[in-house]
Amino acid sequence: MIDLTFIGMSFESVIIIIAIILLVLILRKYYEKQKHQITLQLFLIFLFYVIAIVFSWLSKMLVLYSGVDYVYNTSLPDPGTGLSWIILRITDFRLSFLFLTIAIFISYILKVNIFGKEYNKTHKMIVIIYAIVTILYSLLVYERGQTLLDAGAFLLIFIFMSMIYFPFLFRSYSSYKSTQDKVFKNAFLSLSLMSIFFILVPFNFLIDRLLILFGGPGFSLFYFLAWIFVVLAIVSSYYGYIRPKAS
Repeated sequence: MIDLTFIGMSFESVIIIIAIILLVLILRKYYEKQKHQITLQLFLIFLFYVIAIVFSWLSKMLVLYSGVDYVYNTSLPDPGTGLSWIILRITDFRLSFLFLTIAIFISYILKVNIFGKEYNKTHKMIVIIYAIVTILYSLLVYERGQTLLDAGAFLLIFIFMSMIYFPFLFRSYSSYKSTQDKVFKNAFLSLSLMSIFFILVPFNFLIDRLLILFGGPGFSLFYFLAWIFVVLAIVSSYYGYIRPKAS
C-alpha cells in the first residue's frame, strides 16, 4: 500500500522546487527594477509561504525518516521536552501556520502601499491583534492528535486571509475595471487572481481537516490543491504585475 505521507512529501518537494525557481526570478526582477518596494513585499509574502511549505514537507520527513518513536507512533506520550515541543509543532503544521500568518500580515502592508492609502489606526490594530492571537493559538493551543484544534487553527488562518484578501480582491478588480492602460489592467487583474488563489489555500486545508475529523484518512484532493494555489498565486503576480514592470 502506498504511504500517503510519502506521496504528500513527494508532492511538496515538487511544489518547493517550482516555488524556489519563481522566487529567484522575482528577486532578479527586484534588482532589475532598482529595488522596487512593492516587488520586495511580494517577494517576502511568497518567501514566507514557501517557508510554510518547507516546514510542512519537513513534518513528513520527520514522520518517515527521523526514527523518533513518539513522532511516527502517536500512541506514545509526548516526552515534554523543549525538543519534543518544537518537533510536534512541526509535525502537526503549527510552525507552518506561523509563517502563513506572517505572510498574510505582510499582505496587509502590501495592500496599503499599492492603493496609496494611510493606515486606518483601528483596522491596523485589529489586524495586529488578530495576527498575534492566531500565532499564539497555533503555537500554544495544542493537543496531540486533536484534529478539532487543528481545524480551529485553519479556521483562524482562513478568517485572517479573508480579512486581508477580500478587500484586496475588491480594490484590485475595481482598479482593473477603471483603468484603460493595458499594462495596469494586467497588473490589477493578476493581483485579483492572486487574492483568490491565496483565499483558497486555507479554505482547502480547512476542508481537508474537516474530512479527517469525520473519519477521512487525510491527504485528500483539497490538501494538494491548497499548495497548488500558492504556486498559481505566485505565477499570476509574477507574469501580471512583476514582470511587465521591467519591460
